[in-house]
Amino acid sequence: MRVLTVTSLYPNAAQPNHAVFVENRMQRVHATGEADITVIAPTPWFPSKNKIFGSYATHAAIPKSEIRHGIRIDHPRYVMIPKIGMQSQPAFYHRAIKRAAANLIEETGPFDLIDAHYFYPDGVAAAKLSEDLGIPFTCTARGTDINQIPGMSEFGRTAVLETARRATASITVCEALRQELIDLGAEGSKIHTLRNGVDLQAFHAPQVPREGLKATYGIPVDAPLVVSVGGLVERKGHHLTIDAVAGLENVHLLIAGSGPEQNVLQARIEGLGVTDRVKLVGPVPHKALSDFYGAADLSVLASSREGWANVLLESMACGTPVVATSVWGTPEVVCVPEAGLLTTERNAETIRFQIRSLLQQLPDRNATRAYAEKFSWDDTVTGVIDVFKDVVARHNTRVSG
Repeated sequence: MRVLTVTSLYPNAAQPNHAVFVENRMQRVHATGEADITVIAPTPWFPSKNKIFGSYATHAAIPKSEIRHGIRIDHPRYVMIPKIGMQSQPAFYHRAIKRAAANLIEETGPFDLIDAHYFYPDGVAAAKLSEDLGIPFTCTARGTDINQIPGMSEFGRTAVLETARRATASITVCEALRQELIDLGAEGSKIHTLRNGVDLQAFHAPQVPREGLKATYGIPVDAPLVVSVGGLVERKGHHLTIDAVAGLENVHLLIAGSGPEQNVLQARIEGLGVTDRVKLVGPVPHKALSDFYGAADLSVLASSREGWANVLLESMACGTPVVATSVWGTPEVVCVPEAGLLTTERNAETIRFQIRSLLQQLPDRNATRAYAEKFSWDDTVTGVIDVFKDVVARHNTRVSG
């Protein structure tokens, strides 16, 4: 099968840590030899690479085309009007991917299937491209596209449901998202839950003593270390984790990530007088995260929304249990003692209580790793291939009939 993956969620040379979870799935699907994957990953147009423009300049620095893990990725530009352009975004997005797809087809031949990731705007535009090319499409729901956008406006809800209706099949990364799509009005028989896996080769127990890893980050050997990984945005709840750890004597916290809340979080750390124990370490390369988790006694994810949080399994695969807020797909993965603890509420006091509880009775790190090993990518990749084959076969039957 020749599969055209359409998504704005994909790593690139300028953003190597961006949405690695989508690449993790697609490179494994591609490696089976059952599907030949090509990716169109549009990015908003911006005229300058000057760093004074922040994240907008990053869009300008993304190459027009690149090869990653043997997969070609094209990055056509589209117009996006910040804050006010939500309703027009799918149309501009569709225009960009239609041109890119036409060029690819002229160069390499037709595709059998469109594989979209994220229902809005990606899935909306992919549905139109599906009509343009006369081929079927699937769409994967990953979190905010289902648990936030439909609640923001009737327009968003209608767009998501129309995408689900027009897709031959949909995939959700956790059962909670599948149920939410059904509750919104989507047809349940067309929706498949295929959770993200964890790269067990990339994430593993430390190869050197943990004390040495702690020292690398300036943490005293005998001091408990908590880490948190995720973009510095409000919904990740880093402010709550900072407040929680500030009330735990001698506990250190390292936060890995970048984003618009950096200055606010730094000011919070300074205001609480915990700069000696709590630090923002900036983005950590994906390949270096294993040692980052490995140095820690536990990791925290205080999100208000998550589809399937890959950082949880990545932490566990390194032997590091988690404290996490009980949202969406998180209870589907943090469901045994060796995985860690869920919070009953999303506030600093509850997070602090669960961090203290877990530190007092940490599970065996080998048991935590063994639990994570149940979530390899193998079953997910097999499930994706089966969905693709079924969609293509049904389309071919209709065409021939």
